[in-house]
Amino acid sequence: METVLESVPSRGRPREFCIDQALVAALRVFWSKGYEGASMTDLTEAMGITRPSLYAAFGNKEELFRKALDLYEREKLCYMGEALKAPSARGVAQHLLEGALANQTGASEPHGCLGVITSIACGAEAESIRLEVLERGKVAYAALVERMEQAIADGDFHGPVDADGITKYLIALLQGMAVQAGAGATREELQRLVDTSLAVWPSR
Repeated sequence: METVLESVPSRGRPREFCIDQALVAALRVFWSKGYEGASMTDLTEAMGITRPSLYAAFGNKEELFRKALDLYEREKLCYMGEALKAPSARGVAQHLLEGALANQTGASEPHGCLGVITSIACGAEAESIRLEVLERGKVAYAALVERMEQAIADGDFHGPVDADGITKYLIALLQGMAVQAGAGATREELQRLVDTSLAVWPSR
């Protein structure tokens, strides 16, 4: 666990802070407020460091967000990679929906999805951040289309299904859950959405 010394204007030895812990705190702020909604004061107070220390350790706000997004994808969205390994298309959908439900309604984390919050709430000044979030989403989308193509070839569906179309349907469900979770929907309410979606999933 990397630590760095924080320069402070007062007398005495500089204090140490943990890079990893500071990044976790920054992630929670971005996850709660989105990129533009998170002010530098919000970030430094949550991270427990000064602005000069933030710049020295992470670069600017944009670079800090990218590092926080990396952490979010690595630790909070790991269920997505696991979902692609499910033996059927319905298994993929179930793993994704249940993983999203757990991630978006955790008792100790902000609700909603960091990517969805940021991609729909960025103005012109943060366009580069919005585009990066969207580009990262395209990578996951392409992997899911490929998995659905394999599922179609395997005969997982009871009728004609377009891989791109079924992927868009699944992504729309995930994004809708994120928006509803961010707006205050309960876990029980979203569980009903998951259950209904799986009940009507067009599998054999």
